Amino acid sequence: MTGFWKRSRLVILLLAAAGLAWGALVNRAARAAADPPRVTLAEIAQQKAYGVKTAPIRIDTFTDFECPACRALYMETLRPVIQNYVMSGKVYLVHHDFPLPIHPYSRKAAYYADAAAAIGKFAPVEQALFTNQPQWSASGRITPILAQVLSPAQLKQVEELASTQIVQEAVQRDVSLGQSLGINETPTMYVTHNGKRMPFIGTISYPIFRRYLNALLKQ
Repeated sequence: MTGFWKRSRLVILLLAAAGLAWGALVNRAARAAADPPRVTLAEIAQQKAYGVKTAPIRIDTFTDFECPACRALYMETLRPVIQNYVMSGKVYLVHHDFPLPIHPYSRKAAYYADAAAAIGKFAPVEQALFTNQPQWSASGRITPILAQVLSPAQLKQVEELASTQIVQEAVQRDVSLGQSLGINETPTMYVTHNGKRMPFIGTISYPIFRRYLNALLKQ
């Protein structure tokens, strides 16, 4: 075999090897992009909490995304609580899912919300679900609502994660916790301060709740 053909064969072999290596890298990258992120129950729960754990007041809310009273509590009371108490380090607010059987799309909404938590997008999805509750609760078409606050790539991840075992287990974990506390209606809140826990069932106006929180902070 002449030197020319030896060199040509070597070049061909090198190019073939490079092509295989490149193909393997592309395939791995494609699989990594397609695979949903791996998260734990603790990480999902953390993303559903607002504020710092060292805050003097802790509020645990058990809510149903399809519940009109839960929507009213979130829109009229909890949002200003987040703005005025959570952001200043006075309150640690924890969301727990408690979808009721009477609402046909509430568990689906909880799955989507927890899937959003898995990618660090719980807050905008929670707000979108409650704000647009009259629209999606009539048809169960949640995806168009989430498309308003998520990018196409994020929405795809949420749709894939919503059906995973870890996300569905996260929702069921909240439900089981609520059942262990004897909760049977939403919204239900527990306010904990200095080791004492006070339940609040149903809605409460922000002005009244604000006076109650201020009184606790003075103790």
